[in-house]
Amino acid sequence: MKYVIVTGGVLSGIGKGILSASTARILKEAGLDVSVLKIDPYLNVDAGTMNPNQHGEVFVTDDGYEADLDLGHYERFLGVNMSMKNNITAGQIYLSVIEKEREGKYLGSTVQMVPHVTEEIKERIKSLKGEVLVAEIGGTVGDIEGQIFLEAIRELALEKGREEFFFIHVTYVPYLKTTNEFKTKPTQQSIQLLMRSGISPDMIVVRSENEMNSHSLKKVALFGGVKESDVVNLPDTKNVYEIPEILHSLKIHERIAEKLNLKIRDNFKWEYPKFFKKKRIALIGKYLGTDDAYKSIIESIFLLGVEKPEIVDSMILEDISESEMKSILSEYEGLIIAPGFGKRGIEGKINAVKYARENNIPVLGICLGMQMMVIEFARNVMGYNGANSTEFDPNTKYPVIDMMEEQKKILKLGGTMRLGSQDMEIIEGTKLFEIYKRKYASERHRHRYEVNIQEFPEMFKNPGEPGYKLVVSAKSKFVEAIEIDSHPFFVGVQFHPEYKSKVGDVHPIFKAFLEVIDK
Repeated sequence: MKYVIVTGGVLSGIGKGILSASTARILKEAGLDVSVLKIDPYLNVDAGTMNPNQHGEVFVTDDGYEADLDLGHYERFLGVNMSMKNNITAGQIYLSVIEKEREGKYLGSTVQMVPHVTEEIKERIKSLKGEVLVAEIGGTVGDIEGQIFLEAIRELALEKGREEFFFIHVTYVPYLKTTNEFKTKPTQQSIQLLMRSGISPDMIVVRSENEMNSHSLKKVALFGGVKESDVVNLPDTKNVYEIPEILHSLKIHERIAEKLNLKIRDNFKWEYPKFFKKKRIALIGKYLGTDDAYKSIIESIFLLGVEKPEIVDSMILEDISESEMKSILSEYEGLIIAPGFGKRGIEGKINAVKYARENNIPVLGICLGMQMMVIEFARNVMGYNGANSTEFDPNTKYPVIDMMEEQKKILKLGGTMRLGSQDMEIIEGTKLFEIYKRKYASERHRHRYEVNIQEFPEMFKNPGEPGYKLVVSAKSKFVEAIEIDSHPFFVGVQFHPEYKSKVGDVHPIFKAFLEVIDK
């Protein structure tokens, strides 16, 4: 295996994940068998307990792993499903080393960062298969928690041979308006920090707000110890899906192949939306600290050639009149009721569902969003005052959403959480069956509570039966989806369709949702 290692400098969040995913894609299009790996230096074992306001969404893989959102980029760009093998965290590494020490596997040795921790990291890296591994090291060089990973990579390059490695350093150059110049000093210092770790870059990718001049790029090359041709400027773009095309035009794949002695073909195909319809879609959520909190949902809309939805704070939809609700939501052509955890903001989501149901506004509920649809229907159609989920009100008289006993006994992963891909049956005669056009499907889950159809069967009906009730449109051991047959688009799903959207292959539920809005 050959190795393309992506490091970062100056700032986090400058696009290492997009660059890694784009590089992997163009190498894949060049005919290579490519694996990807995200190395996260944080001490969490996985991203499952992280607050989306701070860290962005938690991306769930088919095998139930809760990952950093960069694995979502990898899936969307590569068109390949990721697994827990595609992510390493410092927490996983240290936990494994400590467990081995407790089991006596180090034969009484004094357990140290070098060689024990570095060996653990190297073994994880070497376990991946393929011709080329594109590995992204999270954070920036100089971070205390990332140093051990740089050391492990340095050792691996020494063992395997430096000629088997291609190092890309992604950095940021700010533009100082007061002096009318790009300031390269932070970049110079980040490269020096990388070199002190024993790693010299083969290519420097310079992120900037605007296109840089040749003088500044020459300066980066001089202090970075690379040829001018190996300094690449990537200014900001509104559409990140342009990046693979840009990298291909810069022939980065040829530079990598030359250095790593790889045989490649030039057969680049990359279809992505270039023009966007303006549709007013509201994403009703409560994580407003970063747009990344709902990354996969937003990208699922964007990849269908529609402008990104606007995030509407569900908190502002609580304790307001119907006229105030209308003034806020009437400008939108469709609503997506977002997933999430915790009680904060749920009443606003329920109010948004009520508005969409009563005014025939297309609405899609995802995970918690579907549960809000069930609660709203129970309260406002069935007359179950105070109906709720036991997650929010353990003493509710009408627990229409509850943790099922069967789930408590069987599903232990993640503290009784349903995680990862699970099979379901799609019921014929429903909108969902029209969308999938098949009877069985597998979808990814991340939740604890379920629709309590056992205690409240009167709320539901079969497709085609008369009456204004909820139709169960997909089921497993639990209710997987609901809809209202007389509504233009009132569809709630317990799973996360957004996790399976890829470039050129967006999940059909989002396609159907937008098709109804287009009518």
